[in-house]
Amino acid sequence: MPAKRRVAQLVMLALAVLIVMGAYANVGLAVDGRVPAGMLAYGLGLGGIMLVAYLVLAKFAPWADPLILPLVTLINGLGLVMIYRLESAKMPGASAANQIMWTGLGVVMFAATLVVLRDHRMLQRLTYTAGAIGLVLLAIPALLPGSLSEVQGAKIWIRIGGFSIQPGEFAKLALVVFFAGYLVAKRDVLALAGRRLLFIDLPRARDLGPVLATWGLSLLVLVFEKDLGTSLLLFGTFIAMIYIATQRTSWVLIGLLLFVGGAYLAGLAFSHVGDRFEIWLNPGSSEFYDREIGGSYQIMQGLFGFGAGGILGTGLGQGHPELIPLSFSDFIFAATGEELGLTGLMALLMLYALLVERGLRTSLAARDPFSKLLSGGLAFLLAWQVFIIVGGVTNLIPLTGLVTPFMSQGGSALLANWILIALLVRTSDAARRPPPQAIQNEGLTQVFQR
Repeated sequence: MPAKRRVAQLVMLALAVLIVMGAYANVGLAVDGRVPAGMLAYGLGLGGIMLVAYLVLAKFAPWADPLILPLVTLINGLGLVMIYRLESAKMPGASAANQIMWTGLGVVMFAATLVVLRDHRMLQRLTYTAGAIGLVLLAIPALLPGSLSEVQGAKIWIRIGGFSIQPGEFAKLALVVFFAGYLVAKRDVLALAGRRLLFIDLPRARDLGPVLATWGLSLLVLVFEKDLGTSLLLFGTFIAMIYIATQRTSWVLIGLLLFVGGAYLAGLAFSHVGDRFEIWLNPGSSEFYDREIGGSYQIMQGLFGFGAGGILGTGLGQGHPELIPLSFSDFIFAATGEELGLTGLMALLMLYALLVERGLRTSLAARDPFSKLLSGGLAFLLAWQVFIIVGGVTNLIPLTGLVTPFMSQGGSALLANWILIALLVRTSDAARRPPPQAIQNEGLTQVFQR
């Protein structure tokens, strides 16, 4: 049975690579009037990288969901195409060669995670270790001088010489492991009801400690690292996981009230937080649009790009996404919207939705509480990140500085997201793997049929 699924997965993987190569050729034909000279090498490189991922998955996680890897391959490949498009438009900083190198390293991390982590449940024994690692990774940039950690106002980097990394991208994975292990141990206590308000059973006051602690951590990240994205990402993920663990809506309402109240107070107390909300509410104001650093010029250019793309887009290679600042990283979604239009963006969001759905399906199929919480938390983390970046770029919510998973140029986020996929694949393999007795019976049936 797994052999049939693996063949189907290989076919879908090949189709994903062919779609990417077709888009790559489209860019070359639109820009230069000919197929790009390095198209064959590019296709062989991407195909070879994904073939390695497929072989490792088939060997070490044969029962895993067959859709996950093809979906990630297609999204990652489309990101490579858009970065190549921006590089061909002489966009400073865009480099498809660097991104395919990071993709290769991401697949190495994916493979290493599957090879080393044969049973994800061992992570439950490292619950508090993972929590400590996550907190340290979050704190390091705040403790470093600005010259080593600050880029465009946000202190989220470690920069030494020509090397730079965002430790927060890996901290979120460690903290999801911690949240899952902690909530397995404490979910019965957190599920107890206190007083009833209208139609909602509120938790007991003594049980608010974990939510208040996570809320305080998110505010510290917001204030001292000036990173609204990571702050919102971590707190939202914890609230989602506590809801999965307890099935109580009251935790969601409390979390929403805490974050909105905390963000409002932080906006009043700290100018950089208040400016972020002012720009969100008045992006067209000349006061913010003409500001050199931290203004609304980037947001408005992204919105102009969406408008220029319309329903069907200008076509790959036929727009001007290079006019959007950082369109190869933070605003790659806007660049994609200009050239593929609303139709292309809906198709892209559908790919993300399918990927998240496979993660949630894994959570439902998992046989133990830790696996349910871990896979559900990872799936929500991915969905929440997509919502935050898409909402920020479209000005639905304040711009946060997060990047589009698997599409935006950069190493830290791509490596972390490939590790996230490896964890999902590992939990999916465990959830779908039949009990040993069932496998033995199936083997005996095949013998007798012969």
